[in-house]
Amino acid sequence: MVSSSSRTRAAATAAVLLVAVAGCAPQEVTPTPDAVPTAATCAKDSLKTRTPGKLTVATDEPAYEPWFKGNKPDSGEGFEAAVAYAVAGKLGYTPGDVTWTRVKFDTAIAPGPKTFDFDINQFSITEERKQAADFSAPYYLVRQTVIALKSSKIAGKKSVADLKNAKLGAQVGTTSYQAITALIQPTVKPQVYNSNDDAKKALQNGQLDGLVVDLPTAFYITGSELPEATIVGQLPQVGAPEAFGLLLDKDSPLTLCVSKTVGELSGDGTLKQLEQKWLTQVAGATELQ
Repeated sequence: MVSSSSRTRAAATAAVLLVAVAGCAPQEVTPTPDAVPTAATCAKDSLKTRTPGKLTVATDEPAYEPWFKGNKPDSGEGFEAAVAYAVAGKLGYTPGDVTWTRVKFDTAIAPGPKTFDFDINQFSITEERKQAADFSAPYYLVRQTVIALKSSKIAGKKSVADLKNAKLGAQVGTTSYQAITALIQPTVKPQVYNSNDDAKKALQNGQLDGLVVDLPTAFYITGSELPEATIVGQLPQVGAPEAFGLLLDKDSPLTLCVSKTVGELSGDGTLKQLEQKWLTQVAGATELQ
């Protein structure tokens, strides 16, 4: 997410666009003419990893669901764990060639040499962060999501049309609010709040039928803060989405190959399949039609 503090809260269960979701055109990282990645230059034996023949992948401690299952990245279970192994496999590394290390979020995005080949930890791609690190092409575009109390009249609804008569809310000036006005267009004027904390209180007190937040925040709220709330579903993409990318050392020799690999996984549908498996099916974040 755009700030490390908001990302930390969202990660407790849980912004070039190559997409893992339908409806957004891919936009590849453009390498310099003399550095176009090829099958040969991106072959395992040609990659300059920290340990020859091995791939060192980092994430936070602890690593939360649904991004990782049971705080065990090496299991390959959970969306980001599965993405990491998909990237590794495409580069020629077997699961046994992958070594996991734990690095705190704020440490990973800080200037200075990295202790990993790439880090996967819900890092939003921002211009500020690009000053201290490289990013791959995006492996996930964050979706806006509706949550509600389990007792709400919209709990269990399956379509955007089902939300037309709902009283919805979101933090002011966010893409969440934009999603309400542009996509749902409810008959009841949506409520705006200065912060998500204020919006959560309104939801908890029954002043709202539903609250719109980004998907990682939805996981956090329903999993840790408001167990009496549930994810109704993900909304179609609107506007410029926040994007997660793999983080690498600044000017890493691996960046172009890793980006190329992420692009291939997007193009062949692998990322979409992993998203559906780990974020839609397992996590219950169904897509509202």
